[in-house]
Amino acid sequence: MAEMGSKGVTAGKIASNVQKKLTRAQEKVLQKLGKADETKDEQFEQCVQNFNKQLTEGTRLQKDLRTYLTSVKAMHEASKKLNECLQEVYEPDWPGRDEANKIAENNDLLWMDYHQKLVDQALLTMDTYLGQFPDIKSRIAKRGRKLVDYDSARHHYESLQTAKKKDEAKIAKAEEELIKAQKVFEEMNVDLQEELPSLWNSRVGFYVNTFQSIAGLEENFHKEMSKLNQNLNDVLVSLEKQHGSNTFTVKAQPSDNAPAKGNKSPSPPDGSPAATPEIRVNHEPEPAGGATPGATLPKSPSQLRKGPPVPPPPKHTPSKEVKQEQILSLFEDTFVPEISVTTPSQSSLPAVVVETFPATVNGTVEGGSGAGRLDLPPGFMFKVQAQHDYTATDTDELQLKAGDVVLVIPFQNPEEQDEGWLMGVKESDWNQHKELEKCRGVFPENFTERVP
Repeated sequence: MAEMGSKGVTAGKIASNVQKKLTRAQEKVLQKLGKADETKDEQFEQCVQNFNKQLTEGTRLQKDLRTYLTSVKAMHEASKKLNECLQEVYEPDWPGRDEANKIAENNDLLWMDYHQKLVDQALLTMDTYLGQFPDIKSRIAKRGRKLVDYDSARHHYESLQTAKKKDEAKIAKAEEELIKAQKVFEEMNVDLQEELPSLWNSRVGFYVNTFQSIAGLEENFHKEMSKLNQNLNDVLVSLEKQHGSNTFTVKAQPSDNAPAKGNKSPSPPDGSPAATPEIRVNHEPEPAGGATPGATLPKSPSQLRKGPPVPPPPKHTPSKEVKQEQILSLFEDTFVPEISVTTPSQSSLPAVVVETFPATVNGTVEGGSGAGRLDLPPGFMFKVQAQHDYTATDTDELQLKAGDVVLVIPFQNPEEQDEGWLMGVKESDWNQHKELEKCRGVFPENFTERVP
C-alpha cells in the first residue's frame, strides 16, 4: 500500500510539473503576441546584463591565465634542458663546475616555486571567484520562471473578476494562488536584487588583487633569476680567464650563393689571402640584397596576430638542386608546373602514392568497395585533418593527434568564436557515441588542414 501511495505521489508531482510548463509556455506566447502584459523590472535587467558581462570576462581571464601557466611550465622545461646541456659540456677539470651545477639546481627550483605560487595565488583564486556564478545563474533563470507564474496567476485572477458570471469559489482560489506565486517570486527577487550589485562591484577588487599578485610574483622571479644569471656569468668569466689562450674563433660559413667547389674564387691582386668576413653577434638582422641600410623590415603576420598556438614547423626533407632560373619562374603568374613520368630506373626518387578520398553526396559515401550511410552531426560544414598533435589547455578544447579527422560544425553562439579557432567533433568520437554535447570542442585551425 505504501508503495502504491508513493507511486501516486510521484505521478501527481509529474503531472503538476507538466501543467506548470504548459501554463508558462502559454503565458509566454500570449506575452509575445501582446495579448498579455508582462511584469518588467529595468533595474534588474541591467543587473543581469552586468552579471553576464562579468561572467564572460572572468571566464576569458581564467582561460588566458591557464595559457600563461602552460607557457611558464614550457619555459621551465626549456631552461632545464639548456642547463643540462651546459652540465654535460662542462668538463670535470674546468674551474667552477660545482658552482655551475648548483646554479642549475637553483634555477630549476626557482621555476618550480614561481609556477606553484602562480597556481596558489592566482589560478585557485580565479577558480573560487568563478565558482559562485553557476548558482546565481541558476537562480536568475528560476526567478524568470517564477515571474511567468506570477503573471499567469495575476491574469487568471483578473479574468475571473471581470467575467460576466462570477464564481466566488474560483475567484477565491485564484486569489490564493496569486498571493502564493507573488510571495515566491518576491523572495527570490529581493535576494538577487541585493546579491547582483554586490557581485558586480566585487570585480574591481578581484582584478586588482589578481594582477597585483601576478605582477609581484613575476617581479620577484626575475630578480632572483637575474642573480643566478649573474653568478653563472661570473663562473664563465673565470673559465675564460684560465683558458684565454684557447679562445675559439668563429669564422663565417659560405652562403648558398657561394661558388661551387670546382670554381676557385679570384685572389686579391697583391696575392694576400682573402679577409675573413666579420661576424656580428648583436642579433640584429642584416639588410637583404638591395635593401637600404637602416630600413625597418616588415613584421610577419604571426608576430602581429593574437590567436591560437603556432604549430611546429614541418620537417625538412632533402630535395634535388633546382636551378636559379627555375626558382624565379615559380613566382611568375604564368608558371605551369612541368610533370614528367619516369620509370624507376630513370629516377632515384621514391614513388609517390596518390591518395583519393571518396565523394560524399547527401550523406552517402560514393566510391570505394561499396556505398554506406554516413551520419553527420547537425550543422556539419566540412572535414579537417590534424597535421600536428595539439594538447588541450581547457575543458572546452579538443585533444588532437596528427591524423585525427574532425567534423567542423558552427558555434551555437557566433559571438563566442575567437579568431583562428573552429568548433568540431572528432569523427571517431561521433561515430562511436553520437553525443554532440559531450564530444564537441574548439581547436586551433592552423593545426589542421581541410580535406574533401
